[in-house]
Amino acid sequence: MDQSLGKGGVELPMPRKACIVLPAYNEEFSIGRLLGRIEEVMHESSYPYQVILVDDGSRDNTAKIVGEYSKRIPVVIKQHKVNLGLGATIRDGLMAAAELTADRDIIVTMDADDTHMPALILRMIQMIDEGHDVVIASRYQAGARTIGVPVLRRLMSFMASFLFRILFPIPGVRDFTCGYRAYRSTVIKDAIKKYGKSLFNQQGFQCMADILLKLRRMNLVFGELPIILRYDFKKGKSKMDVMHTAWKTFILVLVRRLGK
Repeated sequence: MDQSLGKGGVELPMPRKACIVLPAYNEEFSIGRLLGRIEEVMHESSYPYQVILVDDGSRDNTAKIVGEYSKRIPVVIKQHKVNLGLGATIRDGLMAAAELTADRDIIVTMDADDTHMPALILRMIQMIDEGHDVVIASRYQAGARTIGVPVLRRLMSFMASFLFRILFPIPGVRDFTCGYRAYRSTVIKDAIKKYGKSLFNQQGFQCMADILLKLRRMNLVFGELPIILRYDFKKGKSKMDVMHTAWKTFILVLVRRLGK
């Protein structure tokens, strides 16, 4: 445990922090609002935090806007020269978080398009304090709502959830594809030690489900809390090709079902 010396030489735990990983690609219309929400939530709670934003080859003003915010909030910016996809972006964000966090810290991943509300971070932290290792903001828990999500995408997400629950059941998990999650830092560090580069060998949106399938083998405690997904806050087109993602997810299911 990371410790410091208090009065009288008594060892005290170091303040724990939340490390928030944001994969971003052309989010100039959303990233400022999201960083502002994160700043407000974390400031009001007085909870120490760090943001790691991985700019996946954006061609707009995403990096410039984040650079301005870095003058007042703790933001580390990592940039890809070209667009590599969500898998590589999540990989680089989680690898950086594993290096920058102490074992008591919490790593959070969330979308950078302002559809995920940062206030849930505090409830995720509470659930980890209560004994969970991984907490997922789920569309399939009582009280969850999805606002403004296209019907085809909602149907695809529901079918993916059903398929994964049947073929790869994880106690406490119903939503395998939502990217809004909190992990104990040690979970990510141990997973990197166990799997190495193969922890992040899916390049598309299916990478989030694949990470869970690998964590499934690590004797962890998973939990969920309901999310209100504000897709109506999103500006610009979705980066997801729904049919391509559905096909890649189907291939992933076949490959993992065969034990590969």
